[in-house]
Amino acid sequence: MKVYRSVKSLAREIRRIKKQDKSIGLVPTMGFLHQGHLSLIRKAKKENDFIVVSIFVNPAQFGPKEDFRKYPRDAAGDLALCGKEGVDAVFAPSPKDMYPEGYRTYVNVEGLSGALCGASRPGHFRGVATVVIKLFNIAGPDAAYFGQKDAQQAIVIKRMARDLNIPVRIKVMPTVREKDGLAMSSRNAYLDAKGREDALCLHESLKLAKGLFDRGEREPARIIKKMREVIKRNKRAEIEYISIVDQEGLGAVDRARKGALIALAVRVGGTRLIDNIVLN
Repeated sequence: MKVYRSVKSLAREIRRIKKQDKSIGLVPTMGFLHQGHLSLIRKAKKENDFIVVSIFVNPAQFGPKEDFRKYPRDAAGDLALCGKEGVDAVFAPSPKDMYPEGYRTYVNVEGLSGALCGASRPGHFRGVATVVIKLFNIAGPDAAYFGQKDAQQAIVIKRMARDLNIPVRIKVMPTVREKDGLAMSSRNAYLDAKGREDALCLHESLKLAKGLFDRGEREPARIIKKMREVIKRNKRAEIEYISIVDQEGLGAVDRARKGALIALAVRVGGTRLIDNIVLN
């Protein structure tokens, strides 16, 4: 496994790999890797000849009052995991290399970027789309792998790739959960023992919603009301949003139906957590 710290060094290696007619799989991450990330790496390895994992905490997707500086990092641990998984290349650039002095070009996916998480995190998905298209241009992947936990991110990236005719297959893999149902996330590291217990209310509310749907409930307002009741049992849990939307445009649906996305964001003791399910 080789570690590339600059755009030029990785681009040079990618040119060499492409001359060998090898397929390239890209797994974009912000590091602090967990089993969710590793599931993406393993899927990429099954489907491609050469695997690139990017580890880059992207400043462009953090707001001025968000947790960029304290975002959990473990460079040595991440490299060890990538090596164990048989990753071919790790791309770990500096912010200055990705956004050199005078940088001023950004990508914004209209409509999708302002919904759900975008309503409280203006500019977040502009930063996501920008860094992902840069990674596509640098790593030249045939396929890129993302987790369903970040459903809105995946939807934004799929639309960006479609609209801009980017020849990359976007693969969205199932959310990986702890044994008790908590969706794996790097931000889970912020939770204390009580917060970790309280955080289970997200998954519990989604299970309740799925149960209601399976029993024939189709009224979004009633489903959301019951989900709120579950979450509000936890005094430290503060609901940011609960929405039932279509996956194409992220607009609210008038009736819950197969294929609809139930997504929520909840702050637990100050830690912002997200989760979702797709009705099927």
